[in-house]
Amino acid sequence: MSRLVLASASPGRRTVLRQAGIDPVVKVSGVDEDAVIASQGPTATPADVTNALAAAKADDVAGRLDAALRSNCVVVGCDSMLFVDGVLQGKPPSVEDAREQWLAMGGRSGVLYTGHCVIRLNDGAGAHRQTQSRATTVHFAKPTGTDLTAYLASGESLHVAGGFTIDGLGGWFVDGIDGDPSNVVGLSLPTLRDLLARAGVSIAELWADNPL
Repeated sequence: MSRLVLASASPGRRTVLRQAGIDPVVKVSGVDEDAVIASQGPTATPADVTNALAAAKADDVAGRLDAALRSNCVVVGCDSMLFVDGVLQGKPPSVEDAREQWLAMGGRSGVLYTGHCVIRLNDGAGAHRQTQSRATTVHFAKPTGTDLTAYLASGESLHVAGGFTIDGLGGWFVDGIDGDPSNVVGLSLPTLRDLLARAGVSIAELWADNPL
């Protein structure tokens, strides 16, 4: 049985997989994200950074799986960041930071990058490991002061890259996207499909082995 292990605590990523017919095993990584970002250096591209974070999470979880899972599974690590004005932004550290971020990006566009890492394990060995990042342009509305204050009070912005969602309360303030919508939620199904194919895993196999 080829189980899919999601190396993420993100409810959005789990929902994307479940809506696509797969119930993943969820294992949360213990990666120091700031250290991983710092290790990439000042010349790293957004794709480099998000791929490094995704790989670090997948590697961490793959190394801590029990023998039963390691015998036949696919570990999927992901990480998302928003690129605006030449700066990569993850989860805002505070409500005030989220407010400043929204004031800067409201009425404008940014690029949401999600890094993906797939590790295919057979009999406990890392048989395949590959990373890939995907970018989606997001066009933001400019919320009124009252709406922005209410949104920030919900706390949602503190738990998501860029301080927004398209599948939650923040969806009211997204005018549109150019690209893959599942990527903005945090896991690009087209990208994951391609990575799984390279690892020799079909969607049909995952449906059969990871039923809802």
